[in-house]
Amino acid sequence: MARSQESFNKREKEKNRVKKRLEKEQKKEERRQNASGGDFDSMIAWVDEYGNITDTPPDPAKKEKIDVEDIEISVPRREDEVVEAVRKGKIDFFNTSKGFGFIREQDTQERYFFHINGLLEDVSEGDKVTFEIERGFKGLNAIKVQKFIKPAATEEPPAKD
Repeated sequence: MARSQESFNKREKEKNRVKKRLEKEQKKEERRQNASGGDFDSMIAWVDEYGNITDTPPDPAKKEKIDVEDIEISVPRREDEVVEAVRKGKIDFFNTSKGFGFIREQDTQERYFFHINGLLEDVSEGDKVTFEIERGFKGLNAIKVQKFIKPAATEEPPAKD
């Protein structure tokens, strides 16, 4: 006599498939029975003054008047920061083909984005530069970027007697 081709594992998988199918049909039937819905008021949800969702409408006595001008949807406005006119730094990264790079400031070690349009002269990665800061759409940008020229030490020739 030949052995059955069904193994224990195959039987268990088939049982689970049948069980899932039955559960799915039961859920479908429950949804059909509860499909009568409800009235419009039972579907509305309210948000209270603390931001929690509730089924009771807010109290009109607690209503607060908000000025439309005070609502900020985008990046919050910042007060103008007092910044040094000229800063010193080193070009940390520069992609000549795409025309942008980053400068690491000498004092604070902050990185500032710069575009090739903000260059006053040709620079390359690793150059020490001077630059100014301007507020752009996504933060502070470096402009007026040029190579840093060390001031020449003024040496007086030795006096002849």
